[in-house]
Amino acid sequence: MKLPDPDKVAAIIRDVAATEIVPRFRSLSKEDIREKGPGDLVTVADEAAERALTACLADLLPGSLVVGEEACAADHAVLSRITAGDDPVWIIDPVDGTSNFAKGHPVFGVLLALSVGGRTVGGWIYDPMGDRMVMAEAGQGAWMGGERLRALAGGPVPSLRGSLSTKFFPPEEKKRIEALRPHFASTYRLFCAAHEYLNLLTAKGQFALYNRTMPWDHAAGALAYAEAGGYVAKWDRKPYNPGDVTGGILLAADQPTWDAIHGLVFPE
Repeated sequence: MKLPDPDKVAAIIRDVAATEIVPRFRSLSKEDIREKGPGDLVTVADEAAERALTACLADLLPGSLVVGEEACAADHAVLSRITAGDDPVWIIDPVDGTSNFAKGHPVFGVLLALSVGGRTVGGWIYDPMGDRMVMAEAGQGAWMGGERLRALAGGPVPSLRGSLSTKFFPPEEKKRIEALRPHFASTYRLFCAAHEYLNLLTAKGQFALYNRTMPWDHAAGALAYAEAGGYVAKWDRKPYNPGDVTGGILLAADQPTWDAIHGLVFPE
């Protein structure tokens, strides 16, 4: 299928961020924030932005479906739309990094992907506070501001810097992986996949490890990083696809770097 004009999609994202997200930043009341699960926050900005994006994207691509993070929180069956048929499916994370947003910390973003037949064909990552927009299309590269993005070169583990996201690991496994941080040159935890992917795409990071693979967190970023030359695979070495929410995902500059990190984190 022919993708919608990527610039039109980017314009929709920017407009929704400007009207529904940014005005609420550092202006939320206690009533504007709630838990949808233990430690999992949602704000009125998440909900309003998802509603606006859903309406605009459905108009832009008639016949398309939507899988939004907040819609899935209300009805998990919505997730099955990604693999249920060949209709194009928009995958929306309206405010990625909600906990940062709710705390007034400007590390949050909008993640949007387009999937067809269970395969990601387009992705957008937007940082509203920095006005940084990444656009990626399968087979066409990843771009920001008219510049093609390239993954930073890899290397031996002690030379690497990247993200180790241990939030969703079981306690003992989390403790074990946290102890591996000194093996790397540096590691960080931004609590925002959008910004962690932006780091990978702007030569600030060389790897990222995640235990949870919800499509709204990873579909856009995994496509963009692969299009920038990075190596993306599930922990079991199988390809990543947005309809599979089992297991974890590891992204690295290239396959040798991926293998080296995998061997450290998951020794056989």
